[in-house]
Amino acid sequence: MENGQRQGAPLIDLDLYRTFFTIAETSSFTKASELVGRTPSAVSMQIKKLETILGVPVFVREGRSVRLTPEGEALLGNARRILMLNEAAVSLF
Repeated sequence: MENGQRQGAPLIDLDLYRTFFTIAETSSFTKASELVGRTPSAVSMQIKKLETILGVPVFVREGRSVRLTPEGEALLGNARRILMLNEAAVSLF
């Protein structure tokens, strides 16, 4: 790697996966914000960042509730596995 830059696909922060997963489970940005300990605005910004990284929307906003897009559905299983692997790794210590 030249000048400390990563090559390949960008990495997605675990907090983005956690927030995405929580919204998917609750179908609500507001409920998810309470569970992850962030303001609704911060949660919205996290999802905007995730969607920018991926280049696709992951949620369809419908009033006060949301549902996953097909791309969001595809991401959900991976997010679940990544979060479980992280939890398993941390629990070793």
